Amino acid sequence: MIAGLQAGAGAQNAAFKVSFTVNGIAQTLELDPRITLLDALRDVLGLTGSKKGCDQGQCGACTVLVGGRRINTCLSLAIMHEGDEITTIEGLGCLEALHPMQAAFVEHDGLQCGFCTPGQICSAVGALEEFRRGVPSHVTKRLDQVELTDEEIRERMSGNICRCAAYPNIVAAIREVMETQR
Repeated sequence: MIAGLQAGAGAQNAAFKVSFTVNGIAQTLELDPRITLLDALRDVLGLTGSKKGCDQGQCGACTVLVGGRRINTCLSLAIMHEGDEITTIEGLGCLEALHPMQAAFVEHDGLQCGFCTPGQICSAVGALEEFRRGVPSHVTKRLDQVELTDEEIRERMSGNICRCAAYPNIVAAIREVMETQR
């Protein structure tokens, strides 16, 4: 049971304080303990880049980075992130200074309708960090030597669905960023 939440008449209206850093800005929010991180980002903080797609953790449109690791925010309660560093698509770059992954998605036409793009980009940034740390995926053949093949990229990005089927362009964008940052 979450500390402070008690059964009874007042429990429905109980608000909890949570403090975390979003895109480099410290935030302290009073939230219903049932609110997801996605809803806190979108509805409370006004950061609407992360999208609510399936609301079941299957499409990846809500992906952000928490402590550098990618998560589906629709499956995570906001109060679980006390003290965390959260980076949304808005925190990666801006029009005047795109993050290398954002620029590669534009260059390779890895975005079409744009709905999944913020989650795809955040996931790609997180996937490349996993690769750099030597974290194997399901298709990694040798655990002592992780190689960034197209199969490896596709596997690492399999939790992000693109309804427009820009997958080959997304893979090309991720490959370009990895090759230019070696």
